[in-house]
Amino acid sequence: MTTTDLRTSVADAELWARVRDGDGDAYAQLYRRHSDAVLTHCFRRTAAWDSAEDATSMVFLETWRLRKRVLVADSGSLLPWLLGVANNVIHRHRRSRARHRRALDRLHHLTERAGEPDHADFVAQRLADEGRMRLVREALGHLSRTEQEAFTLCVWAELSYAEAAVAMNVPIGTVRSRLSRARARLRAHITDADLGFPSPDAKEHPHA
Repeated sequence: MTTTDLRTSVADAELWARVRDGDGDAYAQLYRRHSDAVLTHCFRRTAAWDSAEDATSMVFLETWRLRKRVLVADSGSLLPWLLGVANNVIHRHRRSRARHRRALDRLHHLTERAGEPDHADFVAQRLADEGRMRLVREALGHLSRTEQEAFTLCVWAELSYAEAAVAMNVPIGTVRSRLSRARARLRAHITDADLGFPSPDAKEHPHA
């Protein structure tokens, strides 16, 4: 099923009715459906895979904890809510990046001693992704936080204005104006092609 199919499906709303009653199996289905999109969004906001992975885990833990208050968008998709939670998680945990990197380094040394296969090519690709993403993040740094959110939700996550309004908890008109300002300011610092990077395939990721 494609991302578009998932967004227009009524299945999210049906599954979420079960989740609100504590159905873990229904929640697992929703996790499998949207975790790749959340991971991609978190990577684009943090420019670091380890931080994105941690944030994605926190998003789904928070969503389960807050399941009685979660709203499914008019489109029938849970994704706008999840990306809104992701933005909040990222704001709270930006300073934890170094701690998680140290933990991954320790894990890497342990697996080396245990004779695990070398994943140098995969690690090199991750570092290259992060380096390029940091350049994009520098350009986004010229925007306000709310403009960054509007851009990443509407352009990168491809949410509609209505879905982004759910994620940001603001009127649709506010989303439009923030996105318009964001695009105008970004053009002075980076090309449209660079802003499209990256589109990582989470299925190739070992934790997906």
